[in-house]
Amino acid sequence: MVKIAWHPLYAHPLPEGHRFPMLKYELIPAQLLHEGIITSDNLFEPEVLEEEIVLLSHDEDYWHSLRDFTLPPREQRRIGFPINADLLERELRIAQGTIDGALSAAAHGIAFNVAGGTHHAGSDWGEGFCLLNDQAIAANYLIHNKIYKRILIIDLDVHQGNGTAQILQNEPRVFTFSMHGEKNFPFRKEVSDLDIGLDAGIQDEEYLNILRETLPGLYEQHQPEFIFYLSGVDVLATDKLGQLALSKAGCRERDRIVFQFCKDHGLPVQVSMGGGYSPEIRDIVDAHCNTFKIGIDLLGD
Repeated sequence: MVKIAWHPLYAHPLPEGHRFPMLKYELIPAQLLHEGIITSDNLFEPEVLEEEIVLLSHDEDYWHSLRDFTLPPREQRRIGFPINADLLERELRIAQGTIDGALSAAAHGIAFNVAGGTHHAGSDWGEGFCLLNDQAIAANYLIHNKIYKRILIIDLDVHQGNGTAQILQNEPRVFTFSMHGEKNFPFRKEVSDLDIGLDAGIQDEEYLNILRETLPGLYEQHQPEFIFYLSGVDVLATDKLGQLALSKAGCRERDRIVFQFCKDHGLPVQVSMGGGYSPEIRDIVDAHCNTFKIGIDLLGD
């Protein structure tokens, strides 16, 4: 059975004065349930990630400053909001959900996290609404526990996975691939194993051709045994921050290409949702739900 990590804290509102589309974390599972794509049995609520697993990826001093709520105000501004207990617990449950999903995908082909994709968090910093890096944490967990020897992270959020690249820069068993808006946030990029920076305004055909041409070479180069996929829908033309111009159909085809790649090579995949900032919440939810539908259809057992 395909497992989907979700917790009520995923939709926990940020402090007053901070805007962020948290509503999608309630609407995505509700829409999937309404359409009969999933049942309540598919959903699970992850526990709080243990400290020793956090420290496989994040610096001890940084983690302690989060845990003890002593992170300097300047660093909290870099994250985008002040830290509190609920937000920290939310992040710990997201990361545990991505680990649990990876373990489930190993048995069932695919698993999802309704949240996740917190790829701007580096080993010793938080940034862009990200405190802890869920897919980097999960990748290091799989490697540390000798569950897989070679992992590929496919990050197709519109923003570079700078934190993921930095955390895993000295880990040759994990290959980091980020295809993103070249002149978009973060403005100081890190170096992934492969970065493809895209011009603003790129449309479906060119974007999809680049992706189709790139994935086979990554398989030949790295021979991965497991995939993490960050499926941000901020690539949509409707997105107010993305600067790219994919249609909803193009975003859906992007997901199909990734999942077909996984299916063709027999690769289990864990999927985290990443960003989406279209003014109409329906555009965000529809595009995210398409990711679930295609993945379950192609890889679900």
